[in-house]
Amino acid sequence: MLQQPIATTDTAEARQRAEAILAHARQAFVEKGFDGASMQDLARAAGMSAGNFYRYFPSKAALVEAMIARDLQEIDKGFQEIIASPDPLAAFRARLREEIVKKCEGGDRLWAEIAATATRKPEVAAALGGLEEGISRRMAQVLGHVAGLSDNGAQARLGTHAHLIFLIMHGVMCGPSSKGSPDEGLTDLVLRTIDGVIDDALSLAKDR
Repeated sequence: MLQQPIATTDTAEARQRAEAILAHARQAFVEKGFDGASMQDLARAAGMSAGNFYRYFPSKAALVEAMIARDLQEIDKGFQEIIASPDPLAAFRARLREEIVKKCEGGDRLWAEIAATATRKPEVAAALGGLEEGISRRMAQVLGHVAGLSDNGAQARLGTHAHLIFLIMHGVMCGPSSKGSPDEGLTDLVLRTIDGVIDDALSLAKDR
């Protein structure tokens, strides 16, 4: 089981402090690499003593779990915007393209490093598993919304398709770094492949 942040004061100030620590930790990870940044480096980046830092986050795995929880909040907002848009399917496809472009600009280098670390650190793999499940579930909700299914129905009927879309995107996001202009040919091929998965999912939903 992952260690949770152990600061006990659930005050607005403590939450703001934890958010600031996460922001500094992200930057330190980007600069030094996930493995290269020690807990002492992270504490120094946050302007804290190591002892005080450990009160908030006792391990890198706890930091990853907190970053994932924070990112899932932002992901939730993004998916809510997609569902509320006039054309959710077009908005979903546009968001996928944006994520690929962001990867090509180096925006997801940190998560690529963390994914590599997960292959040898079970506690990090467990945290990333929660992210994978959360994003796949939200993708299924979008597809279900387009198909007129309830959330439960979407998970039951379209969850596998949503997971496949996640895995395709994960392969792109965590592949070898290609910082610079996106490869339009590869981007289009990836999105056409995902379009095929989406079309199959919606066809399946119509047969319910």
